[in-house]
Amino acid sequence: MHGSSGVAHLADRHPTVTPERLVAQLIPPPTFADVSYDSYRPDPAEPSQAAAVESCRRFCEQAAIRRAGKKKLFGKREVLPGVGLYLDGGFGVGKTHLLASTYYTLSQGEAPTAFATFGELTQLAGVFGYNECIDLLSEYSVVCIDEFELDDPGNTTLISRLLSALVERGVSIAATSNTLPEQLGEGRFAAQDFLREINTLAQIFTTVRIEGPDYRHRDLPPAPEPLSDDEVAQRAEDVVGATLDDFDVLCAHLATMHPSRYHALIEDVTEVFITGVHPIEDQSVALRLVALTDRLYDAGIPVLASGTKLDTIFSPEMVAGGFRKKYLRATSRLLALTAAAQRTP
Repeated sequence: MHGSSGVAHLADRHPTVTPERLVAQLIPPPTFADVSYDSYRPDPAEPSQAAAVESCRRFCEQAAIRRAGKKKLFGKREVLPGVGLYLDGGFGVGKTHLLASTYYTLSQGEAPTAFATFGELTQLAGVFGYNECIDLLSEYSVVCIDEFELDDPGNTTLISRLLSALVERGVSIAATSNTLPEQLGEGRFAAQDFLREINTLAQIFTTVRIEGPDYRHRDLPPAPEPLSDDEVAQRAEDVVGATLDDFDVLCAHLATMHPSRYHALIEDVTEVFITGVHPIEDQSVALRLVALTDRLYDAGIPVLASGTKLDTIFSPEMVAGGFRKKYLRATSRLLALTAAAQRTP
């Protein structure tokens, strides 16, 4: 079926990413382009949410002071080390909203601000080199890191060292990560993991806990019954800027490029249609799909698929394993994107 329609295919795209583009991408995703602390709606039943907003505002005040430095004799300034903020909580409690709001608040100052996923920051260090990356970011007031990953020890150590060097130069760090849903209310498991893994940085971080249910699921129906291959292909024909791909062909194509290119892969796409979805057995295939899902969610691109239900793509064995957080997050986001597609017939 692949190639039979007039609809474009993600599998035919071969994007390249220049170093300049990587730097230009250090901004919040389109979904969070217009957020602010004022537009965050704390759940009245969860007082930790309103408290988190105040903690973020205080962090911004501190970060601005640190970036300005301390005035010495003869008008020179002494660099003050940056401060750290770690937003700890489950899925869909608004951590990325608050992180993006922190980025925008500090971007009103004179120093530049950066916002990246953990993977994007790792890629930046890989492209520019460790020392060059420090030089590149050392003039920034803050580096905001969404979804700090603790499941890759090598990268965690690299980024921890990188951030330590930036903090010494007056850059503040704000980060988010996820607590597993079943660990909510059981104490600060995620915070402890995070601080242990980044032990060179741990003392600078203030941990802010955000409680609450996943807002994406507040009004969401369960995963819809999938359409047939023909129905999905027909719907794709009617959408300008859509792409239509066979699931296996798309997964194979994702393996041909670094996940940092997925951002460019879906550029200008309005809706993604996928036929023949089925459960994944291979962990590396699953992780690439997670990375693509994150980019689609960031860009707010609806997804419509045929085959198995989207909440059964990742096997129970995978979800029980070391990448559990990623698979649960991806499933939550896929369901939200599917609901968006259902609303735009």
